Amino acid sequence: MNHSPFSNANTTVKNIELPLSVKVIMIDLDGTLLDTAEDLALAANLMLKDLGMPEQSTSTIRSYIGKGIHKLVKRTLTGQLDSEPDAALFAKALPIYEKHYADHLSVNTRPYPGVVEGIKAMKQAGFRLACITNKAAAFTLPLLHATGLHDQFEIVLSGDSLPKKKPDPMPLTHICKHFDAQPHEALLIGDSLNDAIAARAAGCHVFCVPYGYNEGRNVYELDCDAIVESLLDASKLIQRLA
Repeated sequence: MNHSPFSNANTTVKNIELPLSVKVIMIDLDGTLLDTAEDLALAANLMLKDLGMPEQSTSTIRSYIGKGIHKLVKRTLTGQLDSEPDAALFAKALPIYEKHYADHLSVNTRPYPGVVEGIKAMKQAGFRLACITNKAAAFTLPLLHATGLHDQFEIVLSGDSLPKKKPDPMPLTHICKHFDAQPHEALLIGDSLNDAIAARAAGCHVFCVPYGYNEGRNVYELDCDAIVESLLDASKLIQRLA
């Protein structure tokens, strides 16, 4: 096998053993498939309003996205990435947030550019597709239906589908078993450190997109195999490296 760094305006390949023999493509939801930040922020600010707390900017709340709604609510309440809010306040705030988010799931949420075309290209090329997210199924499934993406995936794993979620490798290994594929035959496309850690732990390949959330950090610093500007670029790269 050889290693072939490849790059163009839309793709940066770091270091991949060739050929890249991928059968299964797993795709993250928030920040990869769908731009959910505005609706997540809307629900957060409605929660803050109900609690009598000052609202925050969408860009600030965007930096809180990446580790599920529980973490998002805690970060919104404290204004910090890793602080714990008062337990009673959090217990009061969480159901308020969940109600507002359920009511405003798809007001502004849309697929990112290249998502629909990328998924179509992947399916035409014969790849098996899975959606894998830390978002609870109560939000994941309605969102996928609302945006017309649900039926594009053979399996959808939400954050509460299994005992553990990303960055634990359990969801990825579960997908591999579902498709009777080896980890090196699977690729995760995501936008965050969670995705990179989970893929490495599972022994899967991982591509990252630069337009997602990643808690405000630079995606180019992640331990991933490639940075791709869109899912359509990802599809082209996978086939080019096969």
